[in-house]
Amino acid sequence: MEGQMDKNSFEDVIDFAIDKEQEAVDFYNELARRSQNKPQMREIFTQFANEETAHKTRLQGIKRGWRPSPSGHDNIMNLKIIDYMVEGDPLMEMDYQRALIGAMKREKAAFRLYTDLAARTADIDTKNLFLALAQDEARHKLRFEVEYDDVILREN
Repeated sequence: MEGQMDKNSFEDVIDFAIDKEQEAVDFYNELARRSQNKPQMREIFTQFANEETAHKTRLQGIKRGWRPSPSGHDNIMNLKIIDYMVEGDPLMEMDYQRALIGAMKREKAAFRLYTDLAARTADIDTKNLFLALAQDEARHKLRFEVEYDDVILREN
């Protein structure tokens, strides 16, 4: 599957990515709902749910034949905090630390998905969209890593 994907495979992957974005929307909306005592984080989780909805909309546009316009890509810093975390389900045991860990893991997985899709897509505009989505996910992860560093690591 190097380089180029056939049409059915490409549509399957787009459907998979759309499903993952919806899971992210649901995840962040649930975290926002559970963050009633933390208005700042409720707002951040709601904002990320909205951004994931926008990603889903862009992917649905590709499925309908829309081709994105090329854009530049930022080089997003990676603190790699999540690379050293252990598994856990933040929705089952919701405390602030676990919510941040779950969010970082989710964003890291989304980054990998879009990076892999970009590598396997021949169409340059679609490749650029996947790279832009990957950078969005990297920015999201960085936001949670910074919050984790500021709140959790500095408190311990």
